[in-house]
Amino acid sequence: MGRVGVLLLNLGGPDELRDVRPFLYNLFSDPEIIRLPFSWLQSPLAWLISTLRAKKSQENYRQIGGGSPLRHITEAQAQALQEHLQNKGKDARVYIGMRYWHPFTEEAIARIKRDGITDLVILPLYPQFSISTSGSSFRLLEKIWQEDPALNRINYTVIPSWYQQPGYLKAMAQLIAQELDQFPNPDSVHIFFSAHGVPVSYVTEAGDPYQQEIEDCTALIMQTLNRPNPHTLAYQSRVGPVEWLKPYTEDALQELGTQGTENLLVVPISFVSEHIETLQEVDIEYRHLAQEAGIGSFQRVPALNTHPVFIDSLATLVVDSLDAPDRKFSEVIRPAKKVKMYPQERWEWGMTTAAEVWNGRLAMIGFLALVLELISGQGPLHFVGLL
Repeated sequence: MGRVGVLLLNLGGPDELRDVRPFLYNLFSDPEIIRLPFSWLQSPLAWLISTLRAKKSQENYRQIGGGSPLRHITEAQAQALQEHLQNKGKDARVYIGMRYWHPFTEEAIARIKRDGITDLVILPLYPQFSISTSGSSFRLLEKIWQEDPALNRINYTVIPSWYQQPGYLKAMAQLIAQELDQFPNPDSVHIFFSAHGVPVSYVTEAGDPYQQEIEDCTALIMQTLNRPNPHTLAYQSRVGPVEWLKPYTEDALQELGTQGTENLLVVPISFVSEHIETLQEVDIEYRHLAQEAGIGSFQRVPALNTHPVFIDSLATLVVDSLDAPDRKFSEVIRPAKKVKMYPQERWEWGMTTAAEVWNGRLAMIGFLALVLELISGQGPLHFVGLL
């Protein structure tokens, strides 16, 4: 085996408030998010939507300190993973490839080529696979590989999902147990797993295994925790007029409040790093909803970040992958058929999990609908209101 590299994949986020608008522009200018009938519309629409949403998005980031901590946390995870691999006898370089902000996936690939990496493990920092997260990054990487013959010299393997990894489950159980033990009566605390949602059509029409993997992961964590606590699984970050996976987090919180739940411990199950959806959506928005619903105590399990057991589990994944048969992009699950949106439009992959992407996608649909309606001389569509 030659020079070994590990590529960690993640979404990315604006480092500072001034980065918010260009970050959003990168999201909305990606044709994988929405495929327009006229390619020349992509950049103008991306500029419009990112400009319209920048102020509101900046306010959300301002509430969590003025930017996303995702890059710094991912860099710390990469450094910790590299050290753990060295402790396991693997001299490997770890790289970071973000989907929509620095360091971009393309930047990471350039560094991998420059460093002469010959064996590469591609590891998404998403425990569960979805066509909207890992799938989107795999699709981009496949395209990069197809366009650069020099990359064929790199022997790569892909890890699609790893929610069943014992070390990951152990780390999650440890974090939950530590928080439970802070309550006067730990066994009575209701454990509330909140996963990022996806549209139901991803599962029913596109064959996305995400929901099944989330449900399996929840069961495995509770089994590893081995506590008698009641628990609930719900899905957050719902946006737009289409149906998303249920129960919705806000509805589940209201129902638990109605049932008289006094102590709630929230577990962000689809996230391994703190970012806007844990720090702002869960800690601020959902905490407020829980209080309004009559839930007395609302606590959250911190994200794994650089938890040593978690990092060691990633190192084990890498070592095992290097010793196992390679898994190529062509073997990674793809949508069985194209998903229908309203109004219907064509797409294949795309769709990150960030609610910003859905807001932008729907807004672009609305703007395009307005343009087409004006061209045809017919009245405006209801979707224009989503702007």
